[in-house]
Amino acid sequence: MNTEIKKTFWFNLLLVFAVAVVLYILFFISLGFITRHGKEVKVPNVTKRTLAEAQKTLEDMDFEVVVDSAYEPKQKPFVVLSQIPDINSVVKKGRTVFLTINKKDPPSTPMPNLVGLSFRSAEMILKNNKLALGDTSYKPDIAKGAILEQLYKGITIRPGQLVPQGSRISLVIGDGLTNVAISVPDVLGYVYPEAMEYLSGSGLQPILVWEGTITDSAMAMVYKQEPRPINELDAPNRIKEGDMVTIFLKQQVSPEELEANRRSAMPPPAPAP
Repeated sequence: MNTEIKKTFWFNLLLVFAVAVVLYILFFISLGFITRHGKEVKVPNVTKRTLAEAQKTLEDMDFEVVVDSAYEPKQKPFVVLSQIPDINSVVKKGRTVFLTINKKDPPSTPMPNLVGLSFRSAEMILKNNKLALGDTSYKPDIAKGAILEQLYKGITIRPGQLVPQGSRISLVIGDGLTNVAISVPDVLGYVYPEAMEYLSGSGLQPILVWEGTITDSAMAMVYKQEPRPINELDAPNRIKEGDMVTIFLKQQVSPEELEANRRSAMPPPAPAP
């Protein structure tokens, strides 16, 4: 009886061992199938292609595709900006590839405050906010090299105002004050917009004094200015670029009043012999 028990024990032990060996072999045979060993591929470069082209290329190689979006002003809409995994990465077939494509319409971004900054700092901030540098112009000002104004489509734009990413922002930069003397422009009789344009174009800083009731500022007229264009010696007054000129504006100015203010700067007539 003991002999029969021993035979049964060894038989069962061998049977368990044989089953374990078979399972071990089957496991390693199936491991290659489970991990797709030998079916590795390189991730192709699909950047700068359109989304449709990139999807077709990847799906033909049995990749899954997940799409996200961002915005780059210098790229065309729906172009692939980046991909994960990286180009030429060796991965298994069926792996998910994440694509970031360029949006069609730019998102809005708050306009930063560039006034008072240096040109280099302003340029860097524009770039960080995905805004483009537009035209630059210079204006006589004591703050040489500093940003005096920021313009969008020719109009001053306030900090925090929303603009589309990629918009071109023009800058007015201080050019310092020179020692060059210029004649005081004669803006008597000019309406307000004309006088402002003339003085700014001459590199001078206007100071406005409004008098009386103003119903239409665009039609208000300069009836007096300081300094005057002509001095007591009947010669042009001279000032430096960047100096201030005070202009006095009224809605209604008579020709007599205008002429009187112009003549008040003239020397008195010489006595008759």
